[in-house]
Amino acid sequence: MMKEGCNQKMWWDTLCSRWCLITSHKLYSSVYDPNEKTFEKLLIANRGEIACRVIKTCKKMGIKTVAIHSDVDANAVHVKMADEAVCVGPAPTSKSYLNMDAIMEVIRKTRAQAVHPGYGFLSENKEFARRLASEGVTFIGPDTHAIQAMGDKIESKLLAKNAKVNTIPGFDGVVKDADEAVRIAREIGYPVMIKASAGGGGKGMRIAWDDEETREGFRFSSQEAASSFGDDRLLIEKFIDNPRHIEIQVLADKHGNALWLNERECSIQRRNQKVVEEAPSTFLDPETRKAMGEQAVALVKAVKYSSAGTVEFLVDSSKNFYFLEMNTRLQVEHPVTECITGLDLVQEMIRVAKGYPLRHKQADIPINGWAVECRVYAEDPYKSFGLPSIGKLSQYQEPLHVPNVRVDSGIQQGSDISIYYDPMISKLITYGSNRAEALKRMEEALDNYVIRGVAHNISLLREVIIHPRFVQGDISTKFLPEVYPDGFKGHKLTDLERRQLLATAASLYVAQQLRSQRFLGTPRIPIAKSKRSSWELSVHLGDGIYPVAVSKHGSSFFVEVDGMKLNVTSEWNLASPLLSVTIDGTQRTIQRISRNASGETSIQFLGTVYKLQILTKVAAELSKYMPEKAAEDTSSILRSPMPGTVVAVSVKPGDMVSEGQEICVIEAMKMQNSMIAAKTGKVKAVHCKAGDTVGEEDLLVELE
Repeated sequence: MMKEGCNQKMWWDTLCSRWCLITSHKLYSSVYDPNEKTFEKLLIANRGEIACRVIKTCKKMGIKTVAIHSDVDANAVHVKMADEAVCVGPAPTSKSYLNMDAIMEVIRKTRAQAVHPGYGFLSENKEFARRLASEGVTFIGPDTHAIQAMGDKIESKLLAKNAKVNTIPGFDGVVKDADEAVRIAREIGYPVMIKASAGGGGKGMRIAWDDEETREGFRFSSQEAASSFGDDRLLIEKFIDNPRHIEIQVLADKHGNALWLNERECSIQRRNQKVVEEAPSTFLDPETRKAMGEQAVALVKAVKYSSAGTVEFLVDSSKNFYFLEMNTRLQVEHPVTECITGLDLVQEMIRVAKGYPLRHKQADIPINGWAVECRVYAEDPYKSFGLPSIGKLSQYQEPLHVPNVRVDSGIQQGSDISIYYDPMISKLITYGSNRAEALKRMEEALDNYVIRGVAHNISLLREVIIHPRFVQGDISTKFLPEVYPDGFKGHKLTDLERRQLLATAASLYVAQQLRSQRFLGTPRIPIAKSKRSSWELSVHLGDGIYPVAVSKHGSSFFVEVDGMKLNVTSEWNLASPLLSVTIDGTQRTIQRISRNASGETSIQFLGTVYKLQILTKVAAELSKYMPEKAAEDTSSILRSPMPGTVVAVSVKPGDMVSEGQEICVIEAMKMQNSMIAAKTGKVKAVHCKAGDTVGEEDLLVELE
C-alpha cells in the first residue's frame, strides 16, 4: 500500500512538472516540492551574479546557503543574500576563489553538505571535486571522472570521436613549445585555433593565420591559461572559418537518463567570448537540431555524465556541425534555455546531485517562445569591442519594469567593479512569443538600463540586436569584425534621428533654464516673472553646428531645425535618470548623462552617448574668439588603454624600437593585451615595471 501511494505521488509530481513545462510562458517556473528533501545547507564556491542566481533557487527549495568572498567582496550582493558568509582570502583569485584549502576549511566550519561551483573558478576542477568527495560533501556537478574526461579538451575530443560525434580536424596531443606549435599548424593548414586544454570562456584562445601569429598565440594563450586555470597546456585544431557557435544544453541523472534541452545560438562574440545569445537558433531545422541533440546525449552517456552540462558545436553554412568542447558545469547563458523550456537548471542540478531521477522525458521538452540574452559588461566598446572599465557604480537601475525582462546580476548601486574579476555587470534576458517580440523588448530594456560610474557596452549590444543582418539571422562568429571592420563607432544617426536628437537636446536645455528660475515651485523673484516663450540656440553635434529655434506651448516644445518643425513633449522630470520623450508621435527613452555650465551635455539616445554643446545665439557668436586647445601628440608616448596589471616590460631607456614592436603586456580581468610602439624611435623613459597596477590613460613609456 505504501509503495502504491509513493508511485501515485511520483506520477502526480511528474504530471504537474510536465504541465508546467508545456504551458509556461514565464522566465522559468519549475515545480518545487517541499516534501522532496535535498540538502539542509549548501555552499556556493563562486561570486557575483551566478552566486546570487544559485542562492535564489536554494531559497525556493528551503536550502540554507553559505557564501565565500575575498576581502574586496566583503560587501558584495551575494554576501548579503546568503545565510552565512566567510572570507577566504585577499582579492587575487589564486588566494581566494581558487584557494581550495581555505574553501575546504569553510565547508568544515559551516558544516555545508553540498557545494555548487557556479562556472569558472573551480567549477571544472577535478581535484576540488575529489577533495569534496573524500570528506563526504556533495559536489553539485558531474562525477570526477566526467570532469577529467570532458574538462580536458584533448581527452574529450578523443572520447567524442569514439562516441561517433563529429569532430574538428586537429592535433590531439599537448603542444610542447612554440616551435612544435608552428610545425603542427603547418601540417593542419592555416588558419588554426590555439586554445587552452583546460577551462573555457574564451580565455587562452587565439586564432593564427601564419607562423608568426602561431608563436605569439602560443605565448599569450599559455600565459592566460596558467593565470586563469592553473594549467598552461595547449592544443591546436583547424579553425572553421565563418562558423556559427551553437551549443546543446544537456541534463542527465545518475540512473542512466539523459535529455537534450534544445540549442542556444552563441555566435555573436568578441575575443572568443560570447556577447549575445538566444534560444532557439534561427539557423537550425528540426532534423539538424535532433541530430545535434542525439550526438550530445550519446557523448553524455559515453562518459556516464550526470548533472547539467553543455556540448558546444561549430556549425558551417551547410549545417555540418563539429564538436568543439563540453562544459561540465552550468553555462553563463543558461537563462535563455530556462525561458523556452520552463526548467530551473539549478534546481535540476541539485536534484540530480542528491540522487533523484529526472522528472521529464525527451518528448516533454518544449520550445516555448524565444529568449535573448545580452551580456552587459563594464567595458568600453569603442576599444577593441570592449576593453575593461573599473569604478564604482554611482547610479544603477535595472529595467525590471519592462515586461518579460529578467536580470541576473550580482551588483547594486555603490558596488565596485575591480580589476581582479570578470567585468560582467549582469545578464539581461528578454522573452517573447517570437523572436521579433523578444528583440523589441530587449531594445526597450537596454534603453531603460541605467548604469553610471563605469563605461559599459549597452551601445554595442543595442546596435547588434537592431542590425539588419542580425535581425535576418545572418550571423557567424565573425559578425562583429565583419560588420564593424574599423571598430565600433556607435550608432550612426539618420537625418531624421539627428533632428530628433537636436530637438530633444534643445528642449532639455530650455526646460532646465525654466526650472532654474524656480525655487521650491515658486519664481525666485515674483515681481519679475519671465514671459519669455521662444529661444534661439546653437547646437554643436559632431562636426556640425546647427541653429535651432525653440518655442514653448504648455508642456510641449516646438523646435525648428534644418527648416523642419518638430513637436517635443515629455513630463520633463529632470531629476529622473530616465526621460520618456515623444517627438512628433515617436516615443524615445533617453538618458541625460551629464551637463555643465559651458553648455556641454551628454545624452544617451538610441543606446549611444552623444556629446553636444548648446549655446544661446549670442554665446555662440562670442565663442569663436575662444582659443582652441592644442591636441596632444600621442605618437611619442604609450598610455594604458585600460586599467590592469603590467605583466612584462620589453624595453628600457636607450633602446631603439620599431613601429608595431611590443613594448609591454597589460593584463586586465584575466585577458592579456600586447602594447606596441606607434612609431620607430628611441626609448626616452619607462614609467612602469612588471607587477605594477596601472589605470586607464596612465603613462607607460615615452619615446624621444
